[in-house]
Amino acid sequence: MGKRGSHFKNKVKKRPKITQKCEPSNEINKKGFGPGKKSLIPCSKQNQDSDVDFHTSSPGRPDEEHDLNQENCSEFNNLLKVLSSGNKKLTALYKKRQREQEGLSDSDEDEEDPNEEEINEEGSGDESGPSDLDEDGSGDESEPSNLDENSEEINQENENEDSVEEYSDEEIPIEKENLSSFYLHLTKSLTKEELDKLKEIKWKFKWEIPAVDIQSSKWIGTGESISKEIGMDMGCYLKEKIHKHWLSINKSSESTKENFFFSLFNTYRDIMHCNKKPFYMRGTEEDSSIMDAYLLHSLNHVYRTRELVIKNDTKLNKLEAKKEEILRADSYLDQGFTRPKVLFLLPLASIALRVVLRLIQLTPLSKKDNVEHLDRFVEQFGAIDDENEDKNNSNENKKSSKPADFRALFNGNNNDHFMLGMKFTKRSIKLYSDFYSSDIIIASPLGIITKIGETEYNKDKDVDYLSSIEVVVIDHADVISMQNWTHVNTIFEHLNETPSKQHGTDMMRIRPWYLDGQAQFYRQTILLGSYFNPDINALFNRLCVNYEGKVKLVSQYKGVLPKILLQVQQIYERLNPSSIIDADDARLEYFCKKVYPKIKDSIEGGIMLFISSYFEFVRIRNFLKAQNASFCLLGEYTKQSDISRARVWFFEGKRKIMLYTERAHFYHRYKIRGIQNLIIYSLPERKEFYTEIINMIDGSRSNSCRVLFSPFDLLKLERIVGTSSAKRLISSDKDMFVFS
Repeated sequence: MGKRGSHFKNKVKKRPKITQKCEPSNEINKKGFGPGKKSLIPCSKQNQDSDVDFHTSSPGRPDEEHDLNQENCSEFNNLLKVLSSGNKKLTALYKKRQREQEGLSDSDEDEEDPNEEEINEEGSGDESGPSDLDEDGSGDESEPSNLDENSEEINQENENEDSVEEYSDEEIPIEKENLSSFYLHLTKSLTKEELDKLKEIKWKFKWEIPAVDIQSSKWIGTGESISKEIGMDMGCYLKEKIHKHWLSINKSSESTKENFFFSLFNTYRDIMHCNKKPFYMRGTEEDSSIMDAYLLHSLNHVYRTRELVIKNDTKLNKLEAKKEEILRADSYLDQGFTRPKVLFLLPLASIALRVVLRLIQLTPLSKKDNVEHLDRFVEQFGAIDDENEDKNNSNENKKSSKPADFRALFNGNNNDHFMLGMKFTKRSIKLYSDFYSSDIIIASPLGIITKIGETEYNKDKDVDYLSSIEVVVIDHADVISMQNWTHVNTIFEHLNETPSKQHGTDMMRIRPWYLDGQAQFYRQTILLGSYFNPDINALFNRLCVNYEGKVKLVSQYKGVLPKILLQVQQIYERLNPSSIIDADDARLEYFCKKVYPKIKDSIEGGIMLFISSYFEFVRIRNFLKAQNASFCLLGEYTKQSDISRARVWFFEGKRKIMLYTERAHFYHRYKIRGIQNLIIYSLPERKEFYTEIINMIDGSRSNSCRVLFSPFDLLKLERIVGTSSAKRLISSDKDMFVFS
């Protein structure tokens, strides 16, 4: 169960009485903590001394302060009563409110509740103790410990972690903090009209700015233009100690790319940049610059969040010591339901290793050895399976025949099932921290899906640590799309849900929009990859609903046809399905009626049928079986022994047709011999695969390549033939085109 910091001793004074108004929120949570499921938020009158009004008054909330309404307070008391059933602190708070309404004094409180000091020791629920860890290196959430037995141990642990500094107005300029993007983003109150508009999920991109250093590209976005915010020095937004540390690492104040992308991410808008050159495609400099930018942005968010919580803890402790009332409860709304605020979704353990080590390097620690479990992390995430390592050593010459991008991507640990928590304290970083006490969670989609699946058959487990995620970074989305993009959609559907349990959170300090079920409108999503497809595009348009708006990169492509080395006639045949729903059926029907009869009548073999998706692969396989065709399979789930046999049969002409999937090529990059004619049933997502497959054709004969496409393949098509050519192929009156 969470704790706030070392300022909580074994005996803590009572929390001072909070004078506030209470009213039911406008939204009723779909999943609540108990019967009724209404959420309540504390409110007070606006700060009239401020020159700038950062709050937009919510609908139904009065602009002027008035006395507590009996009905509203009764609803608030009912919520406290429900919550208190599983929490000692809330039980004490509920009893205290009852005593206050009965007119009992503080002395009466002490007499009637001798355990209040022990209860108050629970803190705000920001940290929790160490957890048991899975063998795969992922931290597993642990059940809350018994405070009565372990309070001394927990307090001793916290003294070595988040020691609370005595913050004063001189140390943290209020004006500068209140004008930061972090503060402005999280303190805005959405009106009913704004919420209704966001729920419509209709986005209109109104402005555009040129994309510097990205050829034939531009940034477009919703809302107001960000041209004034882009490219400013990081020092204007970063915490001072993070910025100083960054300058000491970078050895220069001039870092144009990092400045640009950091300022872009710092707008807290949803970002989609799916034309970056990844490190494994000889784009190390560009990839590293973008990675540094989102790591600095995430660090900045975590540090500002923790600083705000600790600063408010300090203020509340001072008021406790003076036994003063808290007149403005809304000044201390600084938390979510749980502590984790940032989620990194990464495809492979080797990429996670690269990200985490760089994140540690960018963190301003006094001593670089203050990273717990670093050796264990490097061993688990940097190691290669013994079986694969032996294969690599024995087949070094064979491995060198693989393309350079394949070797760069898959040389490390290719595990795609991992989950790791990172906790940042004043003096150290904790790897493998319990998820509920972590600030950042690094995981693969499969790793989180496994945790979600465990909750379905084990009701004692939950994924409530995803309830308060405020920044999501999906890096190398193109690689994740080669795994299973459905997992990403499922994860997003579980983000920012109302928790199923109360995890030691101080309910009086939760931001109102969490209680109103609006957290998804405050969550920022950063999508990064080398290309985007309809699945990635749908996620960005449908499940990324940040009220700040959206920014995405739009590019014009030249195509990859000049990279084809052989003189191969490429015949493009267009299908014209009535809708995207009918596209798959129309493609299969076209193949069965117009393509396969020619294959059946031909006496020539060596026909490769390249298929993009596994779903299409299964449909074609079943059709060929029904036709008693001579064919062999080379898919992502085919056994290695069957693959070797299929390649030999195809080369020797014992099998007329070979079915080959894009995912199989992505994970193995086989060099298939014996291809005489190529039929691309569906275009590959990765443009480099198109040239690789065509260049594998046996050039000793007159060869051909037939490509089936529809208007719904525009994203794939423009990456291969170029944007201008793709538009002509889609809009032309003709249905057949030839490239040679």
